[in-house]
Amino acid sequence: MQANRSRDTRPELAIRRALHAMGLRYRVARRPLPHLRRTADLVFGPAKIAVFVDGCFWHRCPDHYAPPASNRAYWKAKIDTNTARDSQTTTTLQQAGWTVMRFWSHEDPSDVAARVAAQVRSQQPAPRPAAQRQGQLF
Repeated sequence: MQANRSRDTRPELAIRRALHAMGLRYRVARRPLPHLRRTADLVFGPAKIAVFVDGCFWHRCPDHYAPPASNRAYWKAKIDTNTARDSQTTTTLQQAGWTVMRFWSHEDPSDVAARVAAQVRSQQPAPRPAAQRQGQLF
């Protein structure tokens, strides 16, 4: 399992490229909440959006997950733990005011990027007027 990537997977990179091309900036593999020992694949801090790109096997995709033929008890416990952690992470972040977006690794990256971009743009704080940014009030 050491060779399995926890970040910079092909689906994640494709989504990141699409979002970057749309002009969006984000943090990669960052903890949305400093005290929570969980990292999101993409974090949009000002908009408080955490994006997770879940692998079909590791997170039990309803369309593509197939239980392994050998060592079933080990893998069942492992996958059960992963899905429970996903659920707990989502609940914790939502209670802290974050929007959690979860996608499967098989989803079309351009569709995912479009959905994320729409959510980020709808939740981004409004920019301050130029006079306030420079400390001038007219």
